[in-house]
Amino acid sequence: MKKYTLIFLNVLLLASAVGCGNSESKSSKNSAKEAIAKQSLTQKSTPITQKITPCLWVDKDAKAVVKYYLSIFKDGKLKEYHRYKNPPQDNGQAGQEFFETAVMEIGDIEFSILAAGPYFKFNESISFVVNCKDQTEVDYYWEALTANGGEEGTCGWCKDKYGLSWQVVPVEYFELINNPDAKVREKAMKNTFKQKKLILSELK
Repeated sequence: MKKYTLIFLNVLLLASAVGCGNSESKSSKNSAKEAIAKQSLTQKSTPITQKITPCLWVDKDAKAVVKYYLSIFKDGKLKEYHRYKNPPQDNGQAGQEFFETAVMEIGDIEFSILAAGPYFKFNESISFVVNCKDQTEVDYYWEALTANGGEEGTCGWCKDKYGLSWQVVPVEYFELINNPDAKVREKAMKNTFKQKKLILSELK
């Protein structure tokens, strides 16, 4: 947790230097801004429009992570990218020299990417649902997310190559499992547990 704390504190200090320290002198603020500008490799920052932004912690290379997801979610885009220098490690050992952040938009949702070392891993307690209009779209996202090191799960769950969990679900599925006809509900739910990728024709 020491390394995580240092990274988090560094982000706070950088943000504070840019816009929060009313007691700082003008020259001090300008120096801080110049230092950050030299460390950041980015297009102009975009305004924050979401109340809550999911943040994904990855090991390294935020740009490669964004490129991967944009190859799957075709209507997405990279909105920001920054690189920051880590503070000296308090244990005297050489640590990761830089960490990176990025903001991407996929499916009309902004995700923050923090590439700051291999200290935390994704697990199944968090997943993101991909609502698909039909079976063709289900097939596309399932194949794209499980390719190149991804992993198939059960009941519509899968993992991408970074270990992040997704639920690939046709929107009609919710009509089946919540249908007023008990026989329709029971058949859909029973067959769900037999499947990996959800197959609509077998759930009806």
